[in-house]
Amino acid sequence: MAQKITLCGDDCFSCPRYLARTDEELQAAAELWYQVGWRENIVSNEEISCSGCSSHKSCVYGLLECTGAHGVKKCAQCTAFPCEKIGDMLNSTAEYRERCFALCSPEEFSLLEKAFFQKEINLKK
Repeated sequence: MAQKITLCGDDCFSCPRYLARTDEELQAAAELWYQVGWRENIVSNEEISCSGCSSHKSCVYGLLECTGAHGVKKCAQCTAFPCEKIGDMLNSTAEYRERCFALCSPEEFSLLEKAFFQKEINLKK
């Protein structure tokens, strides 16, 4: 199965937000992001639409800047990997996973699990 792995280990090709193309799919993604606390309100389809991480976006974990400073394309290529930034990111992810497990239907959680909660495995690929 094809993957598009971000710097933090997310799998875009499993992400309901990245995969959403219709208005209904985008609306469902916006509602899910609000439900789990990743947005303060249900945002517009335009705002929730995602084409993946890139150099024009900022990284909440500071990984984009860090990989640039270390001259690598992904964290696993860095001599400091795994570093404190990765540890902090994985700890945050574990907290998000627990929250999503408690708030989501099994189907919703399964989608989020594949997309966001296999970071450590994905980072080592």
